[in-house]
Amino acid sequence: MTTWLLLCLGAFACVGASAPPGPWDAFNFAPKSRTVAPTAIKEVSGHVQNPQHLVTKGSATIVGNGSWVALDFGIEVGGLISLNFDAPSDASSIALSFTESPVFISPVKSDDSTYPTANQSYDGVLHVPAPLPSGIWTQPAFSLRGGFRYLTIVSTSDEPVSIANITCAISFAPHISDLRDYSGYFFASNPVFHDKNFLTKLWYAGAYTVQTNIVPLDTGRQIPMVRYPGWANNATLGIAGPIIVDGAKRDRQVSAVWPGDMGIAVPTQFVSTNDLIPTRNALSTMFAAINPRTGALPESGPPLSQLDSDTYHAWTLIGTHNYYLYSGDIDWLETVWANYTKAVGFLEGKVGPSGLMNVTGLRDWARLGGGGINAEGNALLYRVLVTAADLASHVNDSALASAWATNATALKEKFNEVFWLPSAGMFRDNDTTTLCPQDANSMAVLYNLTTSQEQAASVSKGLTKNWNDLGPVAPELPDTISPFISGLELQAHFEAGNDDIAMDLLRREWGYMLYTNISVQSTLLEGFTANGSLSYRSYRGYNYDPAYTSHAHGWSSGPTSALTYYVLGLTVTSPQGRTWQIAPHPSGLSAAEGGFTTPLGWFGVKWTVSKSGFTMDVDVPEGTSGVVKIPGSGTAEGRVRVNGEVREMETGQGVRLEGGKYVVSVAT
Repeated sequence: MTTWLLLCLGAFACVGASAPPGPWDAFNFAPKSRTVAPTAIKEVSGHVQNPQHLVTKGSATIVGNGSWVALDFGIEVGGLISLNFDAPSDASSIALSFTESPVFISPVKSDDSTYPTANQSYDGVLHVPAPLPSGIWTQPAFSLRGGFRYLTIVSTSDEPVSIANITCAISFAPHISDLRDYSGYFFASNPVFHDKNFLTKLWYAGAYTVQTNIVPLDTGRQIPMVRYPGWANNATLGIAGPIIVDGAKRDRQVSAVWPGDMGIAVPTQFVSTNDLIPTRNALSTMFAAINPRTGALPESGPPLSQLDSDTYHAWTLIGTHNYYLYSGDIDWLETVWANYTKAVGFLEGKVGPSGLMNVTGLRDWARLGGGGINAEGNALLYRVLVTAADLASHVNDSALASAWATNATALKEKFNEVFWLPSAGMFRDNDTTTLCPQDANSMAVLYNLTTSQEQAASVSKGLTKNWNDLGPVAPELPDTISPFISGLELQAHFEAGNDDIAMDLLRREWGYMLYTNISVQSTLLEGFTANGSLSYRSYRGYNYDPAYTSHAHGWSSGPTSALTYYVLGLTVTSPQGRTWQIAPHPSGLSAAEGGFTTPLGWFGVKWTVSKSGFTMDVDVPEGTSGVVKIPGSGTAEGRVRVNGEVREMETGQGVRLEGGKYVVSVAT
């Protein structure tokens, strides 16, 4: 316990300063207290006296076997339920069931988290048998429920039972006392969506989703799983906690971390809370499990500890660079460096005479195909090599930095030679097909595997051919809309300069997720089908069980970092933001503001577009330096003013500034 507490206190100290207060705080979904109560009665069946009293911590009485009340906590929550029994009889008993979506409210079963079954009943209910205690009762720790919005309480006896003071003690982000105390923010109005606050709400929904995915170390799902029906969430998830996982309800109960998910979740974490200790613990867990002979990393952490995924191996290495870029934690990087280099070598060892990697570890994000000379795997390897070269420079290994950079250049040439399909204007999935996947094409643009802006624009346009009204249907996983891969696509459209396409994608896919009445409307869905149903991956591992789909999955939070990095335009380009770039994509908006905190201090941007021109307030820490690029700067040469003084700016290069506060403007 002492070690856990020290880890938590250390993590808390690293979170950093608070973001400035403002109207954006009204859209923060995180609860004001670590103990929350239901906010509404969702449904009543049978005979329940005074159910409305339960939302004011008053008393209600459930009369008769099978009578029940469903309570709504208003947002995604997770933890342990406590309630009071008022003088129960010796024969009184109840059961509790939990669900994220209102679709699965039931007195006889919870939504599934242990295992997907077509009858949606593996988890069942939590029985509280007779004799009930008089006074307070708290849910046993092993039965912790990581994510839910709705709690159903059902009488399982003929005796009436009076209950009161129902609360949930939040279990996620256990090291944070004030869950709303973010170190970053984003605020913008969207004039063309039915809710003008959509973008701000979406930014905070992504941030809160990732918060719910940070969990105590000993709250993993038991593997081997408990017998039907039931669940147990008291397995150890890694080498230290708290730890970031990929789902509040479910995959946080399957493994410590799925590194692919971290490719989206960790940037979200950085721009919103800068709570990176859970990321370090997750990465340390993965490196601790390296195969010492081959250098292979597991696909996932304990207790599942799945193996044989070349792509998720790559994501761990990419995540290492992300963590170091955001934290500047050189001490940690040096402790994992030997294993890191061995793991890079493992992937490079799969590069054959073709100059491309032969993917033999086939586990992935659920896509079909993927083996052999595959575009997605090689796009990830390219990103590994580019980021590995950068990391090598920070540990002063110039030989490795040069070798990895050289290998990346060679791989990029071969990638275009083998995978580019001129007839489609896109990259194909492998060297024997014409299928052009969403994942590899998005990565190719995002990771700069394209050779020109025209090629990137062609891929961006081609990706829209997969769209329906709710978003992109992945060719590599038919009938599936994957917010994980769409998060990469979203960034690719911005990188290609197709801001209107990016904003259209936001409104289609995440507009559906955030507002549909089958979701929790506070955190983000793992995925859904082409027609918007919750039967995500039904034919691909989820056994036609829509109740198994997670409603709080960090890999779906891509818009949070994208809104900061692209729409606001603020990114760090070296560890902790010693160097930075500000390059806004106004995307049809009239204004946006926000920022984030690193150990160096506050980085803030606020810009407005009007008939008279573009104006931007910049606030970055002293001792840093960076580049400010003005939207449409190719026509702004000679008219850029910094604090009222005209500054020279080469076309496309931007204005170089040292840390401080500035007003940058250009007149039309």
